[in-house]
Amino acid sequence: MRTFLRHQLWPAVASLAILTLITGFIYPAAVTAVAQAVFPNQANGSYIVVNGTTVGSSLIGQAFSDPKYFWGRPSAAGVTASNPAGYDSTSSGGSNLGPTSKALIDAVTQRVDALRAANGNAPIPVDLVTTSASGLDPAISPDAAEYQVARVAQARGMTVDQVRALVAKHTSQPILGFLGAATVNVLELNLDLDGLLR
Repeated sequence: MRTFLRHQLWPAVASLAILTLITGFIYPAAVTAVAQAVFPNQANGSYIVVNGTTVGSSLIGQAFSDPKYFWGRPSAAGVTASNPAGYDSTSSGGSNLGPTSKALIDAVTQRVDALRAANGNAPIPVDLVTTSASGLDPAISPDAAEYQVARVAQARGMTVDQVRALVAKHTSQPILGFLGAATVNVLELNLDLDGLLR
């Protein structure tokens, strides 16, 4: 029994204790310290602060319906009668509706009708009528932004070129020019339109 304790049990317990200390405390503390030193904004949630008030995160979408703002991708995250817009970060997820679902077809039809009423009959980019897997996408495609430029410019009394310049300013290009797709951050763009983004 002593041999078992000395040669098998105690080394196993010591290894568990050491690995728990390293992987459970030392490594996470080191990673957190490096992240706070090198990428403090990203490490703390990429919050956007305006006049001392946190207005959102550049990583999580928000609902916009006013004509003077760009509208983001629809959300299925936490959609309820009291929260029809979604964007509930505690209920992140897609609708899981298939392409033959009547509920999906009805939802897309309603979105198409609303977009046509606000923007005219130009072809509608698909990301403006379909939800994402997370339901929290903060960005739209440049085509989806371009589709809305004329409406936003008219609602704000700006020229189309002025609005396009702001869209270009908030357009992120693919990494290395080919990894991913170009996107436009809706919250940052709308805050910049209001003159609130620094």
